[in-house]
Amino acid sequence: MNPDSRNPLLIVTVVAVLTICGPAPRSMAGAPKPAAASPSIDTFLALQKQAKEAYIKSDGKFFETLLSDKFVRQEGGVRLSKADVVKNISGNKCEVKTGWTLTEPHLLKIDDDAYVLSYVSNVQGTCMTSGRTDKIPSPVRAATIWVRNGRKWQIAFHGENLIVNPAAQPGTDDKTQPAKNDAAKSKPAAAPAAQQTRTDPITDTLMAAENGIWDAWKDKDAKRLEHLTARQIAFVDIFGTHFDNKADTIKDWTGPICDVKDFKLTNGAGTTIARGVAILTLTAQVNGVCGGKDIGDLKVYGNSVYVKDGSAWKWVFGFNSPT
Repeated sequence: MNPDSRNPLLIVTVVAVLTICGPAPRSMAGAPKPAAASPSIDTFLALQKQAKEAYIKSDGKFFETLLSDKFVRQEGGVRLSKADVVKNISGNKCEVKTGWTLTEPHLLKIDDDAYVLSYVSNVQGTCMTSGRTDKIPSPVRAATIWVRNGRKWQIAFHGENLIVNPAAQPGTDDKTQPAKNDAAKSKPAAAPAAQQTRTDPITDTLMAAENGIWDAWKDKDAKRLEHLTARQIAFVDIFGTHFDNKADTIKDWTGPICDVKDFKLTNGAGTTIARGVAILTLTAQVNGVCGGKDIGDLKVYGNSVYVKDGSAWKWVFGFNSPT
């Protein structure tokens, strides 16, 4: 996704000049356009329902327009592009019972041209892909990043985690232990190596920022996390739990459940999805003790969104997926 480039500061400056120098000629040619109205949660929820209907119908053509050319999705450790997702959707054959729902919506504003809509999807049915039929995981906590492209909104990322009870997972931590669920049984075929390693020049910058976040999480350093993250943030963990504000997210990250010895971040790939907004996909391996049990070398797939704040990139949203 390419955002609208209107600049509110420019508009204020032009108004000030007109006030000092007098009115402009009658012709409105070249006059700045008014800033676009902020979209509502209902706007994005309606678009999301259209996308769900198109997915159920295996309407790949619909997603050719709906997905941004910068779309990225990490699934089962494989980084998928727009073309990959459209191909997969077109090859599906789904049978879904009526009465599916999208509930508990929450909207996070990244900036004027980028938003994250998270919600709970409850769909009963099956989908057949490549000759294999699987039950649709449900209920799931889903999250979609919407970016403005001219006058339309497009999807730059979409993820879904089956909602499970963390207490039922032995030796678990919200950020690390993979939940065993039906979604993990149907991983996509591995993409070609060249496709998996495509990165933007911003990758190194985002990986440095991400290492800072994980290091502060390891040290349970709430003050550092406050500094490294945006004013408003949200997070979806591997159990499908959604933390919809900064206070709750940092409280979860600095909780007493786990003592982390060390971590390693690999396979980082950054993509600029809008002006001043980028997403980083990565793989994390963590060593430590959770719930009194050694968690060993646990693996989690991270999807972190960053927003430019002055000269710094700050973490604003994360979606961690289980292996």
